[in-house]
Amino acid sequence: MIVRELTTLAEFEALHGVFDEIWRPDPANPPVTVELMRAFSHAGNYVAGAFVDGRLAGGSVGFCSPPREATLHSHVTGVVAPGAGLALKRHQRSWALARGIATITWTFDPLVRRNAYFNLVKLGARPERYYENFYGEMADGVNAGDESDRVLAVWRLTDPRPADDGVVVVALPEDIERLRRDDPAEARRWRLTVREELGGRLRDGWRVTGFRDGGYVLASPPAR
Repeated sequence: MIVRELTTLAEFEALHGVFDEIWRPDPANPPVTVELMRAFSHAGNYVAGAFVDGRLAGGSVGFCSPPREATLHSHVTGVVAPGAGLALKRHQRSWALARGIATITWTFDPLVRRNAYFNLVKLGARPERYYENFYGEMADGVNAGDESDRVLAVWRLTDPRPADDGVVVVALPEDIERLRRDDPAEARRWRLTVREELGGRLRDGWRVTGFRDGGYVLASPPAR
């Protein structure tokens, strides 16, 4: 597997096609357009792809948050080959550190257990904010029929991994995407429960310290 920055229109169009395969979005509202990838790349932001046997198997698009040296926000990452996601994140980390950027952020659906495990256990990122219905209605093949709650994952690249010393575990459904298809009412109940339990605790100063037994591990705020 080779991971490198993308620079040509043909490469941006290929990545657009990969994202379309993954999310099957409304054609009027793709995760990112070819033109925006071109603009981000031209302005020195992050547009990269993972290649397996010479074929594009995923990619990631991000932009720098002000002040420029502080944070890279990874807007969208999608892959269609095993291992490509981790390879892209490692490349993204190296890219950021080479430019003096020590923090990478992104949003993800807090109900998707495999993404939570990847972000917290594989990478060591931590959710720090909870946003209700962040993107509004999303008419794509993955998110349709649910509210777009998101948590902000913060990956502090030079910090040691925090200890898994929490006192509360907020459980997640085994497969929220299947529930959306087969039992929308149950999926809705999970959405509201996690919004209250995880989102409420983050707002009250609790910290996510890890992920185990299919749920977020949280530590209570320090005593005042």
